[in-house]
Amino acid sequence: MSFKIAIAGALSMALLAASGPVAAQTAAPEWRTIAPENLLIIDTAKGRILIELEPRMAPLSVERIRTLSDQGFFDGLKFHRVLTDFMAQTGDPLGTGEGSSDLPDLEGEFQFRRGRDLGFVSVATGQAGLLGFVGSMPVFTQPDAQMMVTADFKTAAQALFCPGVLGMARGQDPHSANSQFFIMTGTNEGLNGLYTPFGRVVAGLDVVRALKPGSEAANGQVVDPDLMTRARTAAALPAAQRPVVRVRPPASPAFTAMVEQVRAERGARFTVCDVQPIAEVTGG
Repeated sequence: MSFKIAIAGALSMALLAASGPVAAQTAAPEWRTIAPENLLIIDTAKGRILIELEPRMAPLSVERIRTLSDQGFFDGLKFHRVLTDFMAQTGDPLGTGEGSSDLPDLEGEFQFRRGRDLGFVSVATGQAGLLGFVGSMPVFTQPDAQMMVTADFKTAAQALFCPGVLGMARGQDPHSANSQFFIMTGTNEGLNGLYTPFGRVVAGLDVVRALKPGSEAANGQVVDPDLMTRARTAAALPAAQRPVVRVRPPASPAFTAMVEQVRAERGARFTVCDVQPIAEVTGG
């Protein structure tokens, strides 16, 4: 079930170049609290990883990860394939890259339909569309004006594989995702539109980057790998054990200021993948 870097159909990262300030918003809330059912908690010996699941973009994949997590399926499984500055892969009960759960494989969810209600905030433009954020996820999408010529008053969009984004691993069949997933530690445009992105790390990306890597010669296969000691959604934990995670909405003044700071620091090299979520964690 290990995957190879896909080339065909990739979105050129040239589209990620900045072309102006974040779209102006009014009366944006300062914080948004992640719902317990959308907060995935992965504990490791290296520390805790907190992830916001995104069912609006990948409902089938999110439901699968919720189900397996809350059944305890992931507990003790290895980060069996880890490539520095690329990704860490796990979710295989065999620990070899060839295993899966007993549940049926999933249809690929490579794109989604975006309506105005999703609150997309643009931070860059390109020849083919806009780049910005929906919630915690980096997104490429057509402009809102495109909604006026569609039957559902929505437009096409896809999440991008930036650092911290989670994706469903699969084989050669695009509809073969099952239990394995990977967490990005770098940017890889070759995955965009070809693998299912379903969430993003909002706290603990440093933990993911600290996981023991494999060698490139061995395609990232790790000797004596780190484990997921426990993986649960916050909703499955007793209230007293649940962390509460708040994130800055992309239209909030604090997030806007952070984007502009990063844009100024990066200059012409700025991309949407340079921007990480701003989170506050309490409890748990």
